[in-house]
Amino acid sequence: MKRRDFFSAAALGASILSVGECPSSAQAGEVNQNSRNTVLEPARSIPVSSSVDVVVCGGGPAGIATALAAARSGAKTLILESQGCLGGTWTASCLSLILDMGNKGGIMAEIAATMERRDGAARRKDVGTITYDPEEMKFVLEEMCAKAGVDFQYFSPVVGAVKEGRRLRSVITESPSGREAVSGKVFVDCTGDGDLAAQSGCSFDFANPETGKWQPMSFIVLVTGIKAEEIRPFYTDLKNPQRRSHKQTTLDEMARAGFTPSYGGPSFFAIRDDFFALMSNHEYGYRGFDARQLTKATVQGRREMFAQIEALRKYGGPWKNIRIVQTPSLIGIREGRRIHGLYTVTQEDLRVGRRHSDAVCEVRFPIDVHSTKPHETKEVEKAAFRSKPYDIPMRALVAKDVDALMMAGRCISGDFIAHSSYRVTGNAVAMGEAAGRLAARAAKENCLPSELCH
Repeated sequence: MKRRDFFSAAALGASILSVGECPSSAQAGEVNQNSRNTVLEPARSIPVSSSVDVVVCGGGPAGIATALAAARSGAKTLILESQGCLGGTWTASCLSLILDMGNKGGIMAEIAATMERRDGAARRKDVGTITYDPEEMKFVLEEMCAKAGVDFQYFSPVVGAVKEGRRLRSVITESPSGREAVSGKVFVDCTGDGDLAAQSGCSFDFANPETGKWQPMSFIVLVTGIKAEEIRPFYTDLKNPQRRSHKQTTLDEMARAGFTPSYGGPSFFAIRDDFFALMSNHEYGYRGFDARQLTKATVQGRREMFAQIEALRKYGGPWKNIRIVQTPSLIGIREGRRIHGLYTVTQEDLRVGRRHSDAVCEVRFPIDVHSTKPHETKEVEKAAFRSKPYDIPMRALVAKDVDALMMAGRCISGDFIAHSSYRVTGNAVAMGEAAGRLAARAAKENCLPSELCH
């Protein structure tokens, strides 16, 4: 099977229906006589639970910004979120760190300022980085959406798409309320893994085309029982711009405690004086859009992190009371589908620092490929060149194969190397804000996003 066929939407179980199209009728649970490995789902009418201007699938950093920008531009906007909170990787994945936000204004600056006013964040202004309390972030994002008039619905993963020709008309959700449809004028895929785009029939890329390998996931935990003044050699202090990350120091301390983490650059991030995030896990070789592989990675990540913390606690000293207080409900996924758009951001764009007239943000984050070859290194791989600041154009946020569909966040159109740079959440917010404004305009003018971004 060719790689393109293997990673096609159809091969990955996409649920795509055209308006008026129905599968063959069958009784519920009937087994297809041609194959004992499939069942026929009976045709049924799916209720349309709502109809809005802009449907945002995924309420993470990109989705939040998309929805806020669209609603503030006058569009009736709905977020469909699979988790029980907004924020995605910021909250459900316990990331606790925002990168490449230093040159970002607008909604990114607004979120950071709000978190700082609430004493929920600490900023390192010289490199554009902020650490924050994930629980505080959940509350702030809900309040911002409520104030802007954004509707959001939790526990509602998108499981299918309904098209009329090339145009996306509705998405299908499967929730405690049952199977429902949501109709819209414009749709924005902010799922991270490009779930909606794949279900709609978009072509996409995944992994490094030269090796077939992709970046690992990270199982980040929140810990307490340690004090900042007692572990200063081991954590990144954003309040002191003269201090640097002490990854090697932390790695050596873990070795003395009798544990070698799966990530070769372990990092503590200070949230409060006695509250830290710890990123010291890598789960290699698991695909983020495969439920069985996600389950294995999650179980292994949780097992390793509890073993790490137990080793440090037994080692004693400043670690004698360290405890995990929160593990992620969604393991941190670096790499998923890269949906084909009207423009593809490439490593050559990074090499030359390419500019675009339809730029939505400037990316300053470097090439950051976490090890795809753990037998050689468990740290970040050495880049072939040093990237220059470059633009993300609006065209990279507009789907090539499906009309009325946009993307924002790490699932936009780009190659493997470029993705490793633009995927961080400071850029995701900027992309979302631009996508939301364009989506609202397209809905208002009753036209396609592709007609407005050339």
